[in-house]
Amino acid sequence: MKIKTLFAGLLTLVLFTTGYAQTLDKAKLDRFFDRLAEKNKAMGSLTVAKDGKVLYSRAIGYSQINGSERKPATTATRYRVGSITKMFTAAMIFQFVEEGKLKLSDTLDKFFPQIPNAGKITIAHILAHRSGIHDFIKEPDFRSWSLSARTKDETLAFIAKGKPDFEPGEKRSYSNAAYVLLGYVVEKLTGKSYQDALKKRITGKLGLKDTYAGTGKTDVSKKESFSYSYAGDWKQHEEMDLSVAGGATAIISTPSDLVKFIQALFDGKLISQENVNQMKNGMGMSEQKLGGKTIYALGGGTDGFRSTVLYLPEEKLAVAYTANAKVYSLESIFNGIFEIYQNKPFEIPTFESNAVSP
Repeated sequence: MKIKTLFAGLLTLVLFTTGYAQTLDKAKLDRFFDRLAEKNKAMGSLTVAKDGKVLYSRAIGYSQINGSERKPATTATRYRVGSITKMFTAAMIFQFVEEGKLKLSDTLDKFFPQIPNAGKITIAHILAHRSGIHDFIKEPDFRSWSLSARTKDETLAFIAKGKPDFEPGEKRSYSNAAYVLLGYVVEKLTGKSYQDALKKRITGKLGLKDTYAGTGKTDVSKKESFSYSYAGDWKQHEEMDLSVAGGATAIISTPSDLVKFIQALFDGKLISQENVNQMKNGMGMSEQKLGGKTIYALGGGTDGFRSTVLYLPEEKLAVAYTANAKVYSLESIFNGIFEIYQNKPFEIPTFESNAVSP
């Protein structure tokens, strides 16, 4: 559940380089991703869409590696998308607000009084990462604890034993544990599992057939990918059990579904524009204004997976990249994507090593 966000470097890059491409050079994007695959610098899947229409979709690498047996990834391969889950959770919370079932001023003790400071923590605090709820992933035993299936009661107890990091509203600090609690709020308000609520309220509405909340370990029969690191060869990562991740990081998806989701969100198909604006203001996504342009994004990482979805309203441009291995930095990959998108003279890296004398 370790979070990797690209915001500072990536958003600066995007806002200063993205322009109005006349014709996307798909052949050059292919060459770039061919090189990444050839040199074992990345494995994953990319989708670029403009105004709801897919301009480019590509997958590289493998979804499963077992010795010499390697299953190539396809654009249908599904990846754990980590904290992008939080954007889905936030959207559902705002749906409840619009339905009059919840207020942003409601305090957490209405749902989980056992959490420290629950009487002072509001739903708005949690959405904006201003709750002070200690992030359980920082606990020394979290990693080993999260490798096994856990019940809701076990997870609540683990979160509740954490001492608050600060008083609610005092400052902002990222908390996965707080969004796990938001996922449980979704369950309390619907009387259904988070998985069922997600299907009824978002994925079913939008026809996102490759997006759902995982509940356990990787299921290859569902076209789910494992994650890997590279050191001379690919090594499979340990897996967190997704029963722990809930509304914070449990969603499995594809880039093509992610661009559909963020486009639908900005088109007002899920919540009102007023509440989309609240999400844009740090309640489920990040907003950056640089170079006269504005972009909205969320990135995530869990085990060896890394993912980013971003939206540039000025061009109705949506880009999503899901990776099950990160060797070459995501910032550098996005640099290449946007240089090519703008038809700039991007030089595809060779990744050749240079001999250095003693």
